[in-house]
Amino acid sequence: MTDTSRGRPAPIRFGTDGWRAPIADEFTFDNVERVAQAYALFVKRRPAGADSQNPATHSHVSGGPTRAQVVVGYDRRFLSERFAERAAEVLAGNDIDVSLFDSDVPTPLVSWAVRERGAAGGVVITASHNPAHFNGFKIKAPWGGSATAETTVAVEALVDAAPPRRAPVQPHQRGGLGTQVESYRAQVASYVDLERMRALGASVVVDPMHGTGGRWVEGFLRGGRLAVETIRAGRDAHFGGVSPEPIERNLAALRERVIERGALLGLATDGDADRLGAVNERGETMTMHEVVPLVLLHLARVRGQRGGVVRTFSQSVLLKRIAAAHGLPLHETPIGFKYIADLMLGEDILIGAEESGGIGVRGHLPERDGILNSLLLLETVAASGRTPTELVREMHHEFGEFHFGRRDLHTEVSRGQALVGSLATRPPAAIASNRVEAVETLDGTKLVFGDESWLLFRQSGTEPVLRVYSEATSVEKMNALLDEGCRLADTFH
Repeated sequence: MTDTSRGRPAPIRFGTDGWRAPIADEFTFDNVERVAQAYALFVKRRPAGADSQNPATHSHVSGGPTRAQVVVGYDRRFLSERFAERAAEVLAGNDIDVSLFDSDVPTPLVSWAVRERGAAGGVVITASHNPAHFNGFKIKAPWGGSATAETTVAVEALVDAAPPRRAPVQPHQRGGLGTQVESYRAQVASYVDLERMRALGASVVVDPMHGTGGRWVEGFLRGGRLAVETIRAGRDAHFGGVSPEPIERNLAALRERVIERGALLGLATDGDADRLGAVNERGETMTMHEVVPLVLLHLARVRGQRGGVVRTFSQSVLLKRIAAAHGLPLHETPIGFKYIADLMLGEDILIGAEESGGIGVRGHLPERDGILNSLLLLETVAASGRTPTELVREMHHEFGEFHFGRRDLHTEVSRGQALVGSLATRPPAAIASNRVEAVETLDGTKLVFGDESWLLFRQSGTEPVLRVYSEATSVEKMNALLDEGCRLADTFH
């Protein structure tokens, strides 16, 4: 895409986790070359280990005159394999040793391969959970997590610093990652109690939403009493007509199949399999404000583990209460998993989570992993001997009842930012008859009420979407707060 008003290519802007844009509009082969060239310059100019906040995690990268290595992977979106090939050609043209996966793979597997191979970084061609007409370019750091803001800002600054240089990807640079695939399988299998899950006399439905999750979860669970069915397992670049984001409005197929099968649990992963979604035995979508606290309780009580808890600005009050009850340090960050990863690199973090299904756990990668977390949630349910509904009810009885909802409004970026700023400086005295007791502005503007219910307004900086979130002590109150929040947004001038 060209900025015709100035006669030069449009700028490339990285969001919370990579550069994403509409295919054939901004996401073109030419622009992928521009971004890949910028990343190649970054890799070549960056001293070994300089981007790490924890050099001990990948000290083997430094030292010696060997060429920098970058692992390249891709998802199942339209032309992803060809965009990945083009990115790999640019990296090769800059004298970087490329390792290109020869099939689509989950993003956490690319991160794992980067770390295991001691690579300088990784590239994943994916738009994650975005609509089907988008694609994207994610950068992975040497320690096996999302690139820091420092990295993406530096890469942005290098776009168009040099014309793209390309060289063919050689046969030895394709595939050859089988060792990392098998070590990833072994890592996941060792992290969870597969025997306990396989022994369940129940059924589970898995929904990768036509994304790269494919039959990965099913593959770990075969071989016991547990009946596992995977739906929407094949590649479909249109994702069945919905965005591959495992939230309520996109999980109708999973909800229906759970009810038809009488399944104990439904598990979903997003387009590149780094996020988790879930459906309970009643066919109701579980929010991450239920899932993450349940997993935390399992880790703390059943596994007896300790460590810090990280919640992003839109995550649950329950995490704060559970952490306090178990004497676990609590950290709060802006929205975006990269902030959680930063803490995981420098602190003893047991679990970190964001509202959109990204969960990181100690002893794995400082990274979201929808495959691992699907299994960890199933382990949580299996170990309890209860249904998901019963687990949530017991948690609410002990720590307080909270319910979460989110609405996405189409709003121009400048208008949404103005609304968020106005609410921060001139908040209303009350929302839906609830007195505003506090205003927090860590990431967006959050209005907090006396019973710890809250309403959050946050404008995307990269797309015309204003997100309105609420967590409240009843479903009725949560919906009333969201209704009033949307009304405020609609009438703002």
